[in-house]
Amino acid sequence: MIIFRYLAKQVLSSMLAVTFILLLVFMSGRFIKYLAKAASGGISPDVLFSIMAYRLPGFLELILPLGFFIGILLAYGRMYLESEMTVLHACGYSNRRLLIVTLGYSCIVAVFVGALSLFITPLGMQKVESLLYEQSKLTEFEMLFPGKFQSFKSGAGTTYTESLSDDKKTMFNVFISEKSEKNNTLNLVYAESGTQRIDALTGERFLELHNGASYEGRPGALDYQVVKFESYGVLIEESDEEQGAVKEEAISTIELWQAADLESKALLQWRISLPLLVPIVTLLAVSVSRVNPRQGRFFHLFPAMMIYVAYLGMLIVARKSVGKGELPDWLGLWGVHLLFFMLSLVLLTKDKWLSGLKRKRLIVRAERA
Repeated sequence: MIIFRYLAKQVLSSMLAVTFILLLVFMSGRFIKYLAKAASGGISPDVLFSIMAYRLPGFLELILPLGFFIGILLAYGRMYLESEMTVLHACGYSNRRLLIVTLGYSCIVAVFVGALSLFITPLGMQKVESLLYEQSKLTEFEMLFPGKFQSFKSGAGTTYTESLSDDKKTMFNVFISEKSEKNNTLNLVYAESGTQRIDALTGERFLELHNGASYEGRPGALDYQVVKFESYGVLIEESDEEQGAVKEEAISTIELWQAADLESKALLQWRISLPLLVPIVTLLAVSVSRVNPRQGRFFHLFPAMMIYVAYLGMLIVARKSVGKGELPDWLGLWGVHLLFFMLSLVLLTKDKWLSGLKRKRLIVRAERA
């Protein structure tokens, strides 16, 4: 029991450290993309941290198997390098027992990854889709930042407001620039203030500008049309009220189980494959974790990572092939798992095979002599 706790502590501490670093890297990259979208007025900054929190399970389900794999390599590699494994083997702690113990706490990680993959991540993605949908319903003027030029979502114009009222319904010193691609004209509008108004009959939104002027013409020409106004209404283009198709990550596992199309079957196999990935990479990690003290602590990491990358890459390719109908769904991702399971068994028993071959060679040489 003491040895079990010691091994678990070594592996899980390494796994948590690696997972934290990888999670920080992946989430930072995704956060920068959302931050750029917020800076351009695509989404509100208020929802950034909510979106990242809901996306956290989706990152963890991919990072945890890799973190556990590297954790075993680092922990057991250090123990081989410092001769701790040699002492354990000398005390009767066999490789088979080491493998069984490692599989024991890999099952805990697999259950956690399965809960993330099958249930928690789809729920989180549904929340993300809901937030992004609500953001898509906002107009450009609801996403304005005072004192900053911002582009329309369509990319056809630029807006600017010097300040906003406390309720964010009234804008002061409003500037709007919009270019028409049809006749290559530019329309510039300036107003002292602007408010949003909703037509009670049609439900259409208008930006009602007060005390300003409109300048329309072609850049470089002198025939601009100038129109001064006390009140000027601009129709605000509404986003489609129909919610778009929900991303496949947000579809619940129960719906995928009941679906008959190939893409749903491929996604379901992918979600089941993530927890199944953990015990198989455990077998691979234990089989390649042995380190020769003369080779260094990190010598075995490169070939091990190549195996993991090949494993994950083949799963991704198989998922796409099943979704396109290029690979039978009964084979699908299960064939990849079976292939690497067989590879892990070969790597685990290679020492016995090699020692058996050496013995046979020695016996043959002795008989010839």
